[in-house]
Amino acid sequence: MISNQTLQNTIDGLHQITKIDFAVVDSEGGVLASTIMNPGQYRESAVTFALSEAESQVVSGCQFFKVYDEQQLEFIVLAKGNDEEEALLVGKIATFQIQELMVAYKERFDKDNFIKNLLLDNLLLVDICNRSKKLHVDINARRVVMIVETGEHKDGDAIDRVRSLFSGKTKDFVTAVDENNIIVVKELLEQETYEDIRKTAAVIIDALKDRDDGIRVSYGTIVGEIKEVSRSYKEAGMALDVGKIFFADKRIIAYSALGIGRLIYQLPIPLCKMFIKEIFDGKDLDDFDEETLSTINKFFENSLNVSETSRQLYIHRNTLVYRLDKLQKSTGLDLRVFEDAITFKIALMVVKYMKYMENQDF
Repeated sequence: MISNQTLQNTIDGLHQITKIDFAVVDSEGGVLASTIMNPGQYRESAVTFALSEAESQVVSGCQFFKVYDEQQLEFIVLAKGNDEEEALLVGKIATFQIQELMVAYKERFDKDNFIKNLLLDNLLLVDICNRSKKLHVDINARRVVMIVETGEHKDGDAIDRVRSLFSGKTKDFVTAVDENNIIVVKELLEQETYEDIRKTAAVIIDALKDRDDGIRVSYGTIVGEIKEVSRSYKEAGMALDVGKIFFADKRIIAYSALGIGRLIYQLPIPLCKMFIKEIFDGKDLDDFDEETLSTINKFFENSLNVSETSRQLYIHRNTLVYRLDKLQKSTGLDLRVFEDAITFKIALMVVKYMKYMENQDF
């Protein structure tokens, strides 16, 4: 709930304005925050007051007030000043302020808990509707889920920085469901597009730029109902994983841009091994020399254009043709033929996927 530091900041501010001294203690008299010199002197009085039925009382010139959380005594507020009437009035204001703070923090906690369960598919449809109404969360707003990967060293500072970017937008949620990632559930206006989401992702990365280079942001598709938020979250998760395999150089990955990599990622490894064995006839991709692999990649980058590829590789066109003929003899695939090129490209991606999964097992 409310941290001791938040309580201390609250009574410090009130003390500076009113010159009244305050202390906040628990039901057992333990001091949580204070501007009063030696607040421990009121410990026994606080315990006695907690057990009484009185809502407020004066002990040795110090005003005592109770703060409840759903009928349960949560805090005791002490107010002390030269003028008892002034201390009584200001003490009531301080008590009201702390009570409202507690309500606000509790609502934030409830919303955070709701969003986490929503993302993890832990709620029935009827529960989603009922809790959305209770917590004043719009059921039919456009939303997208973004995942901010901070690596193995995620701390409170990282999530606080991300929250600060959305602090003025009460309809956005920033939370976490594991140790490595921060999740943003962003509500979108009707005119906002995927380009706007990408710009937001860039802002998040910029806010964390002083950390290591492992910061990555992925996002799912835009959904129109609260019940579909979990789908956008799963898409963002897949985008993060697939991006590490096929788009390692990118720090922002959209689910909609995964292409065929999304399909390959869902293939079972035994099926992948069978496919590669059929395509390369038992050969390993590592058997190809660096020159051949560089030629293949550049040929694909230039959309199978022989002239442009040879120009960028600084080789004669005939040299490139010779390399492609040599590859055709080795694999039976002519990369100048679109169908063969597609088969070879998929095979390269499957091999990359298999190697990634093998490394994950270690």
